[in-house]
Amino acid sequence: MTFLIVTGLSGAGKSGAVHALEDIGFYCVDNVPTELIVTFYGLFEKAGTGFQKIAIVTDVRGGKMFKRLSETLDSLKKEGREFKLLYIDAEDDVLIRRFKETRRRHPLADTEQSLEDAVHAERRIVGKIRERADYVIDTTHLSPAQLKERISLLFLDNSSNALMVQCVSFGFKYGIPAEADLVFDVRCLPNPYYVAELKRQTGLDEPVYDYDMKWDQTQGYIKRMFDWIDYTLPLYCDEGKSQLVIAIGCTGGHHRSVAIAQLLYSHLQESGQRASVHHRDIHKS
Repeated sequence: MTFLIVTGLSGAGKSGAVHALEDIGFYCVDNVPTELIVTFYGLFEKAGTGFQKIAIVTDVRGGKMFKRLSETLDSLKKEGREFKLLYIDAEDDVLIRRFKETRRRHPLADTEQSLEDAVHAERRIVGKIRERADYVIDTTHLSPAQLKERISLLFLDNSSNALMVQCVSFGFKYGIPAEADLVFDVRCLPNPYYVAELKRQTGLDEPVYDYDMKWDQTQGYIKRMFDWIDYTLPLYCDEGKSQLVIAIGCTGGHHRSVAIAQLLYSHLQESGQRASVHHRDIHKS
């Protein structure tokens, strides 16, 4: 039985995650009080083969009980009951904008003076849970379709028992991806942005890719980076890590980071590693 606990911040996209999980065969239960999680686990165990993939959502809508989520997770572990924890996150300004656009009411609206206060208060409550998550998805820069794709990549193929590596290219000018486990800075490599005919292209275009790869500095960087990643991936697997986000950044996220993230993705696939690639800032001006 795959038992997935979904939590995170209100407005971050838990509902979208649940819909995506349902589409790939999960039986989903929303708004489960924290103190009933162990009970739900036992019920699904007794149900037998009828429920092989279960996802339950628990969050601050459960009131004061939610603050005992850490105790509940400890209890499951102590009893030897296997589960995974998925945390859905987003930046505060994005959460605030989403609530204002949809005119939804924040779950902590009654206890806080403003929407901003409610968002900040919720982050304080759930912050420590994020550190315990097996999977973290930051939806700040994801469309609903991209969130669905990320969920499918993580959970469609018995991923609970295998490390999934997410390669992300980004631009430092837009900030480091919040979910990144490892960050590589490739701004030290020759920049095709300053070549007139390459400026408006991206690392997915062959001329830019060829320009990036022709330099000895780039080849040396790639060799050392790949050697280090190849060495550390088995160590992460031995520790039981389920998801590893490797972020590769250049200045704007259009050229060098895109080409190298794409190359890393191909390298991981060729070695038999489950992997995906996402170019976060490739379409930004």
